[in-house]
Amino acid sequence: MSLTRLTADDALTRLGHFSDIIDARSEGEFAEDHLPGAINWPSLNNVERQLVGTEYKQISAFDAKKRGAALVAKNIARHLERDVIHKPRDWQPLVYCWRGGKRSGSLALILDQIGFNVTLVDGGYKAFRAALVADLPQLAAQFDYRVICGTTGSGKTRLLQALASQGAQVLDLEALANHRSSVLGLIPGVSQPTQKAYDTLIWAALKSFDASRPVYVESESKKVGNVAIPEGLIIAMRAAPCLQLDLGEDERVQLLLEDYDFFVKDIEFFCDRLSALTQARGKDVVLDWQTRSRSGDVASVVRELLVNHYDPVYLQSMQRNFAQYQKAAVIAPADRSMDAMQVLAVQLLD
Repeated sequence: MSLTRLTADDALTRLGHFSDIIDARSEGEFAEDHLPGAINWPSLNNVERQLVGTEYKQISAFDAKKRGAALVAKNIARHLERDVIHKPRDWQPLVYCWRGGKRSGSLALILDQIGFNVTLVDGGYKAFRAALVADLPQLAAQFDYRVICGTTGSGKTRLLQALASQGAQVLDLEALANHRSSVLGLIPGVSQPTQKAYDTLIWAALKSFDASRPVYVESESKKVGNVAIPEGLIIAMRAAPCLQLDLGEDERVQLLLEDYDFFVKDIEFFCDRLSALTQARGKDVVLDWQTRSRSGDVASVVRELLVNHYDPVYLQSMQRNFAQYQKAAVIAPADRSMDAMQVLAVQLLD
């Protein structure tokens, strides 16, 4: 039997050494954020945690602890029967909860008594989060970034996907954020991660990279939808060499109609999102865009959005924020297709 404790800083460097990483918090806490690769074995679920917390405040701490102990014991028994019964003797889990206390300690004690080599994170998720936030700036600064620049619709995301398929190290900040990084970037039916979860996803991606090889990333603003890119990373990106991706206007319009086909299929949703541009473009312009979209002329609206709204804003932002943008090497695919992006990716990597 071996029950050991690990600091959060050490846990950052040893996550891959464990058979499983077990988060003993409620499913709501787990959904907000968790250690990379963790699985959720709640010692108390959302309803039970609220029940115990209410009893703690309104009746007494002693009564709440009795109630909590009974619920935790029942839930741990369920996890043992469902998840542990077939584990081999050499199974080595890492267990944590909010602050490394009662919920994870109860599970860890029983697993230890069975005979497993169990490790607890000192300070739990709270300490891990603090360690991750402290580690992110220095981790982000280790890499040599190649920033893919280009006006809206030029195919930056497609090129990143092509680069990744060719074995390049790619940090796709929009994919991690479940957002396409503009007023119209909301993806229907897909929720964004919390800020904490976004930080963890970025940290885990960077942790998987080799610092001796370049990392390709898109020229994002500070926020991708509702989440912010960590400060240390945005600073490193803005100082990095740039590649200017050029694609003809007609191709850009068609690419956007393909990538945002949900707008074409749901015109009212598109018109609703266009309303967010009223302050920037004026009520009459937005109303005209909405009217034309409803009449079926989405392509001309997309073209005007590109030329009159997105292009000027993007170019101003790039010139202001990316130190090496003026020296960017120009790269141009033959067209918007993934085949053309694959050819360009091979050329870049060669």
